[in-house]
Amino acid sequence: MKYINFTIIIAALSGFTAVAIGALGAHALKPLLSEDQFQSFETGVKYHFYHAIVMLIIGIWKEQKSTEKLKWAAYLLIAGILCFSGSIYLLSTAHLYSTGGLKFLGPVTPLGGLLLMSAWVLIGLNAVSKK
Repeated sequence: MKYINFTIIIAALSGFTAVAIGALGAHALKPLLSEDQFQSFETGVKYHFYHAIVMLIIGIWKEQKSTEKLKWAAYLLIAGILCFSGSIYLLSTAHLYSTGGLKFLGPVTPLGGLLLMSAWVLIGLNAVSKK
C-alpha cells in the first residue's frame, strides 16, 4: 500500500480554503465590512495562507525525515490556523450574523498565535536535532 502523506493533504485543503475565504472577503464581504474589519479579515487570510505553505513544506520534509517534532508542528499549525485565522474571520464579520455574542473569541486569537509560534519552535528544534 502506498504511503499517504496526510500533512500534504491537510496543507492542500488549508491552502484551498485560504484562497476561497480570501476571494469571499475580497468580492463579497469587502462592501459589508469597515476598513478596520476588512484589514483584520485580510490578516486572517494572510496568516492562514502563510501557514498552509509552511505545512506543505513540513509535509515534504517529513518525506525525507519524519520526526515527532514535525508531526507536532503540523498539529500545532492546524490548531493555530483554526484558532488565529478562524477567530479573526468570525470576529471581523460578527456584525453580519450575530448580535455580538462572539466576544468570547477575543482571547482565542492570541492563543492561536501562541500555537503558531510553538509550531515554529518545533520546526527550528527539528532542524537542529542530530537524529
